[in-house]
Amino acid sequence: MEAVLGFCPEEDLEKYSAMTGQSLFYMGGVDLKHKVLAVVEEEGAERASYALKLLQSEKELTIASTGKDGDTGKLITHEYRVEGPVMIMLTTTAADVDEELLNRCLVLSVDEERAQTRAIHDAQRRRRTIQGIVERRRKESLQKLHKNAQRLLRPLAVVNPFAERLTFRDDKTRTRRDHNKYLGLIDAVALVHQHQRTVGVRDGVEYIEATASDVQLANKLAHEVLGRSLDELPAQTRMVLQKLRTYVDERAKRESADAGTVRFSRREAREALGLGDTQLRVHLERLEQLELVLLHKAGARFVYELCFSGEGDDGARF
Repeated sequence: MEAVLGFCPEEDLEKYSAMTGQSLFYMGGVDLKHKVLAVVEEEGAERASYALKLLQSEKELTIASTGKDGDTGKLITHEYRVEGPVMIMLTTTAADVDEELLNRCLVLSVDEERAQTRAIHDAQRRRRTIQGIVERRRKESLQKLHKNAQRLLRPLAVVNPFAERLTFRDDKTRTRRDHNKYLGLIDAVALVHQHQRTVGVRDGVEYIEATASDVQLANKLAHEVLGRSLDELPAQTRMVLQKLRTYVDERAKRESADAGTVRFSRREAREALGLGDTQLRVHLERLEQLELVLLHKAGARFVYELCFSGEGDDGARF
């Protein structure tokens, strides 16, 4: 979050550690239109999730509240209004997040692979070197350049001449929202290239046109981001499922057995996948609910059976 917000102009950013249930409704004095509203932890915004969902869908919030008239002391109704649209950014370590809030957002997952941890350690060590200090100063200069570039962008309409030829998954009702995200992604890519495009005017409306390269770039981004959002499994659980499949296949080959007969305990899975017990238990419970693994009692202990051999892997991608 800090890395992304570091590129955002300060005047376009509102950042909070937590929000109460009614706080958004009474932010009339704070202009949120076309800004980024960042909440450090989703848990801190849990009580405000209803307001956040409304703000995302309706592009505004209104509330009627009773208060005293300053002159007469009588009770009167005050109306409060917060205007959007606003970009909402949340981070969370929670295993389960409000589904209605999730399907209004793009979901990015942290890479928990060992190679990524190694890369982070390398970067942390490099910051302690003279090269790292120089890079940090260069980073501040680059961030300033990006912020100033954004300040040069004007609000223009984006016309997509390819819109009617585009296709999108339609096997789930939630894709009605995701389809709009995809089209908005193309618009965003085109908008940041506005100074490389010709601005047209029609009936007093200024606009630019999206190009084939804009659509191509949006498709690449959508493949990575929407592919995870449309998957019924969180990215980390999907990764655990694929690793379990590899582990079961290798054991079956080693034991000259059918993969469907392989049984494994949580301890064996923990050691094979290199995960902590609490972390693994969360993933296994999700997989159990979707019947991708089955729990069996074997004497005094419990073992798992993997009921998955790659079905739907392609469908999990956008």
